This record gives sequence, C-alpha cells and structure tokens, in this order.
Amino acid sequence: MSDTMTRLDAACYHAAPGFMAHLEGELPEPYRRDGDLLTVLGEERTAYWTRNVWKEPFTAEFGSISDAARLLKGVQRNWAHYPTRNARRGELIAAALPPLPSKPKAFPFSVPGAPMGAFTLLDEHTLLASAACSSPWPNGRLDFAEDREGPPSRAYRKLWEALVMAGAMPGPGRRCVDAGACPGGWTWALAGLGAEVIAIDRAPIDDRVAAMPGVSFVKHNAFTIKPEDIGPVDWFCSDVICYPPALYDWVSLWLDSGLARNFVCTIKMQGTEWDRQTVARFAAIPGSRVLHLWHNKHELTWLLVRD
Repeated sequence: MSDTMTRLDAACYHAAPGFMAHLEGELPEPYRRDGDLLTVLGEERTAYWTRNVWKEPFTAEFGSISDAARLLKGVQRNWAHYPTRNARRGELIAAALPPLPSKPKAFPFSVPGAPMGAFTLLDEHTLLASAACSSPWPNGRLDFAEDREGPPSRAYRKLWEALVMAGAMPGPGRRCVDAGACPGGWTWALAGLGAEVIAIDRAPIDDRVAAMPGVSFVKHNAFTIKPEDIGPVDWFCSDVICYPPALYDWVSLWLDSGLARNFVCTIKMQGTEWDRQTVARFAAIPGSRVLHLWHNKHELTWLLVRD
C-alpha cells in the first residue's frame, strides 16, 4: 500500500437492497454510514444481509480525477464505483478506469478469477475503497441473460446464482430432488443442465417442464416423504415456502440419512423480521455457507456443496 493510502482497521458492509434495517441489527454501533454502506471498526463480522463486504478498506487522498484513477489502477484492474457523495466526480473516475463487463451473463459460467474492488468518495478529494470484497460482481449485482420463454417462473435465477457461487453444478448422470417444485422453475434449471430431477409437490408443475427429459413428478407433501423413499441423490434442492425451523428439521433428516451429497435451500423469512437463531443453526452445519444472493428477496440461501 502506497504512502497516499491509509489502511483501516475495519470492514465495510454494503446492505442488500431493501434490508438495511436487518443489517443494522447484525452490526454493533457506532458505525460510519455512507449511503447503504456501513463501516464498522475491528475485524470482519458475520453479516448475512449484505450484497457485498469490503474486507480491507482504505482511504486515500487525491488531487484530480486522473490521480484517483491512477491510484486505483496501481492496486488492481477491476473497480466498481458505489455512488454516495460527489457521485458525478466518482463516475468520472470510474470512466477513467478499465471498463467492467456490462452485458448480462449467459448461464452456465464460472466465477471470474480476477478480484473485483469497490470504491466511493467521502468528499471531493478523499476516496474509500477496498480491493478485497466478498462478491465477485460489481457492487454485488449479478444480471443473467434471462430465458423469458422456457421457465414457468423467475425463481430459477436464484438457483443459477447459487450454483455459480457454489462452484459446482449438477449435470448428466446426476440425480436431483426439487422439493416444493411447483411451478417448476428450479426443476427447469436442473433439467436444463442435463440432470435427472425428481420434482415433489402437492401441486403439479408446469406441463412443459414435466415433459423435459429426465424429469419425474411426485405428487406429495415433500415434508412427509422419507429420504429412504427417494434414495441417494447428488443434489437436494428446495425453494419451498415454510417456516425456517421446519426447513431445518427437514434438512436435518436428509443430512442424518447420508442420502444427499449437495444442498441448495432457500431460507424464507416470515413477516418483516428474520429468524436469526435458525439461520445460525444452518450456518453452523460443517462445510456450509449462508448467503443473501442478488436474486434473493426476504430470504437467504443455504449451501452445502461437497463436490
């Protein structure tokens, strides 16, 4: 780090869109607020309701727009501008940096290897930035090249994002369960990768999805099906609407059975609050992660990927 930069003993937490109140409840005061960015002194803390975490923030003073761009380029290539104060000046700095990919991404793809930094302006001649961030996407935003004809709902984008972040995807020869499948968005995504899919729900899935190669539909309450009734699966996937504790108990049955290797489950919150205790129980499962994906709403995604 050059003499013009001052490393902060802190981390910056960029709130997931619409969930600043949840993030504030996860972090201790006092903190510095810059738009939806909260800076908290001390080591990085666990916080779920974020779109991005700036892990190694620093401040730097600069004279001109070109000076600021030169300073950032001296650290690394990729920088996303998060506009707070002096937004126009920040955009001019961003324009002087190497361009970032702007087209929606065609699924499937892998997480890019090059780091994605982030910066904002605190005033006309001071920037706050971090080269190391939790999200590989600019300000945590991931846009897909959407299929507007095939899937029966847009929920498939959550599964796409989860699989990209997991770094593993089911394909031909893999057996998957889609629990609470109706109308079939996740089944469509899994079958589109060539996997065999057992779609379980009390309501039927879309006829076009049911007709896809490798898809079989079981009309049943997924919660009452025993793992041994399905047998071994490579991927256990659930976007079912239920209370978080019920989801945890249900997932625990599959974990204890040893019949599922990889898990992608949406933890859907009820009302305006969120179930911290159950989220913590999911996060404590060895090898797993809990994330707020860009395509999540009032929900979190639990991943346990062993492949």
